[in-house]
Amino acid sequence: MTTKLFLRFTLLHLVAINLLPFFIYAQSGGSTRFSYHRGLMGTQFNVIFYAPDSLTAQRAYAAVSARMDSLNQIMSDYMDGSEINRLSATSGSGIWVSVSTDLFYVLQKAQMIARLSDGRFDPTLGPLSLLWRRAVRRKEFPGAKERRRARRSVGYRLMDLDSTTRSVRLRQSGMRLDVGGIGQGFAIDEALQVLHHFGIYSALIDIGGDILVGDPPPNLAGWRVGIGSGSAGDTDTTTVVIKNAAITTSGDTYRFLEYHGQRYSHIMDPRSGLGLRHFVRSTVLAPNGYQADALTKVFSVAGLHKSRRLIGRFPGTKLLILENKQGQLHKWQSASF
Repeated sequence: MTTKLFLRFTLLHLVAINLLPFFIYAQSGGSTRFSYHRGLMGTQFNVIFYAPDSLTAQRAYAAVSARMDSLNQIMSDYMDGSEINRLSATSGSGIWVSVSTDLFYVLQKAQMIARLSDGRFDPTLGPLSLLWRRAVRRKEFPGAKERRRARRSVGYRLMDLDSTTRSVRLRQSGMRLDVGGIGQGFAIDEALQVLHHFGIYSALIDIGGDILVGDPPPNLAGWRVGIGSGSAGDTDTTTVVIKNAAITTSGDTYRFLEYHGQRYSHIMDPRSGLGLRHFVRSTVLAPNGYQADALTKVFSVAGLHKSRRLIGRFPGTKLLILENKQGQLHKWQSASF
């Protein structure tokens, strides 16, 4: 789990999110701008799109909202009785479990990124994430015995997927799946697909800082997204104009654990089971939401130097990374956004 930071979006240099559930902003070329806002997945969910009329807009948003609630019921490891928690409960049993198309697809995508990143992202890190969430919340460093016990049940290679039967087997007892690092990105991809069914293509969707945009607003080149700062001595603000792409930023400005003078980020390296020991903030621009979401964790864990080599495994992806080690702030950008 990571904190999504410093993303804001603007249109014609105006702050984009209205706190009302429904509002008409402007009219252009026969399309009207609509904005919706609600709580979702423990954070804020915001949708802006252009539609021909209010009835189409209301129907489209109702369908999007229902789709998001359905995905939350499937993917949330916080929710008792969710599909992913029911699957985790079968770990170590040797049973192949038939799962929904949505859960299978998100696990398939997560396992692919885990493999390409050499385990820097791992959808099976649930035992470790539970341990680290508690540590950050209580400000108590987890003991070595607890960490060793949790690590025995973590490893993306312990999760078997059968695409023919759309089933999953968790081979090690005590496994617990956690797709929090990719689920919001997957959800915004699905939300945009729902809007397409209503003939809506000019849209911006945001869940807690995971942002996906479709076609540009009428008469504009794209959606303006500001990548702000406020940490580690960085005072720059970068504004990018994007279309048909996703962008996400992850960092540890607000959630971390200090133990014996050492700062541990809530951004965890699944291979060690510990939070990162230095500040890092990654902004990823990718063709879709699930990649942007997951790869912010991959590049944060990899760090600046290793990310420069690793990014080649993910075509179409761009990275802006800030890293502060021993008081020195370093910045690298793979390509112009």
